[in-house]
Amino acid sequence: MDITIILKIAGVGLLTAIVNQILKKADKEEIATFTTIAGLIIVLVMVVDMVVRLFSSLKYFFGML
Repeated sequence: MDITIILKIAGVGLLTAIVNQILKKADKEEIATFTTIAGLIIVLVMVVDMVVRLFSSLKYFFGML
C-alpha cells in the first residue's frame, strides 16, 4: 500500500474542512453541507476503487493457483 492514498484522503478532508468553515462564516450553511457531502463522496469513490483493485488482484492470485 502506498502512502499517497492516505495523503490524498487527508488532503480532501482538509480542503473540505477549510471550505466548510469559510462558507459557515459567510452564512451559507446549505452550501457548506453540500461541500461536506461532496468531500465524503470523493473519498468514498477513492476507497471503492481501492477495494475493487484489491478484489481483482485477489481473483488473479487465486486464479493462478
